[in-house]
Amino acid sequence: MIAAVLAAGLLAAHPLGDFSVNRYDGLVAAPHELRVDHVEDLAEIPAAQAMPEVDADGDGRPSAAELSAWAAGACRRAASSMRITVDGRAVPASVAAASATAPRGQAGLPTLRLECRVTAPAGAGAITFRDGGADGRTGWREITARGDRMTLTASDVPGASASRRLTAYPADRLASPLDRRSAALAVRPGGPPLAAPASGGGPERLLPRGADGLTQRFTSLVARRDLTPGFAALAFLIALLLGALHALAPGHGKTIMAAHAIGDGRRRARDVLALGLTVALTHTAGVLALGVLVTTGTVLAPDALFSWLGAAGGVLVTAAGIVLLRRALRNRRHPHHHHHHHGHGHSRRGGVVLMGLAGGMVPSPSAVVVLVGGAAIGRAWFGVVLVLAYGLGLAAALAGVGVLVAGSGRALLRRIPAMRPRLPTGMMPVGTSAAVVLLGLGLTLRGLVP
Repeated sequence: MIAAVLAAGLLAAHPLGDFSVNRYDGLVAAPHELRVDHVEDLAEIPAAQAMPEVDADGDGRPSAAELSAWAAGACRRAASSMRITVDGRAVPASVAAASATAPRGQAGLPTLRLECRVTAPAGAGAITFRDGGADGRTGWREITARGDRMTLTASDVPGASASRRLTAYPADRLASPLDRRSAALAVRPGGPPLAAPASGGGPERLLPRGADGLTQRFTSLVARRDLTPGFAALAFLIALLLGALHALAPGHGKTIMAAHAIGDGRRRARDVLALGLTVALTHTAGVLALGVLVTTGTVLAPDALFSWLGAAGGVLVTAAGIVLLRRALRNRRHPHHHHHHHGHGHSRRGGVVLMGLAGGMVPSPSAVVVLVGGAAIGRAWFGVVLVLAYGLGLAAALAGVGVLVAGSGRALLRRIPAMRPRLPTGMMPVGTSAAVVLLGLGLTLRGLVP
């Protein structure tokens, strides 16, 4: 059964993540007006934050009337954020129609899709448009422009939607999603009528959400409503396995763990185990804290925290590398006496703690979705249990990698004894510590630079 669950995890997943808010504005220059087809695609976390406003009666199932009422207000806010000028003169935008749907996403959580038809008085001339309602969230931002019985003599945006109105994001643009928030058009009278689109591109065919197939399987565990003791135990084991597999993906501390394991010869196993447990505890605490902030609405744009947490983790990695580098340099200068200085052990433990905190500081978005999904269906305790299992799997995998690297290094020296005198063993701790410092600086820059 576990194999079937993992195989099902290879299905396609949402490419922009569970924290994204994606916006599309399709501009149509028509006689006497500018029409704006405004669409918003809210992933699980922002939809969960908006749900208290959408689901007025709090039954967890927004009705068509509740969605319609929310859409009217959301479209008014979207229209008020638009800045439209015709020949330099600002013109007001008003809502002509509004609708919303709540497609089911990961972990049983609903998503939200908002569609607004907005109009503004316009005609021939120079038209500028700006959507100012992005509110700092990450996501896809797209604008297109066409003419309906009017001709665009100039336009700095394309005429066709690359994402098909936020229903099919192109794979070749995922590394750098579109971030277009303004458009400038030159419009003259006359031209063919606008043809109806070949496909509706409506909200009924949205992509499933998640970072990858394994993430989708993890978040689906909490959505099952017929919870039995057997399934709970199986879900716990699957969460352990998925946490371990997630740790083996790039960017989850293997480099730090390996460098630390190679850098010292006497307490590798103890330090590697402490590092793995620190990563797991820090990660679990971060998920719980962020989940509480999301469910209470304290954080309006939680995705913005990830870059800052990544930068803070990079600072901790850099500090840990400096601690280890100083110790390695001191031991190299006094190779016969370093084992008598008890302060060196405290320095080493300080480096372990710093690297453990750094490795677990950025919580997994999928774990946050599981926690929020459990709370949404009245089963918060199950979400917490799965998050704890995920963290334990993460710790086990990281500790295993560290022990494997350390054991491989010792085995290599035993099998090739002739190489031992030639190896610059005094420089190895210095080199690995310096690598940790460089890694920390790189992580810090990646978190600070958008």
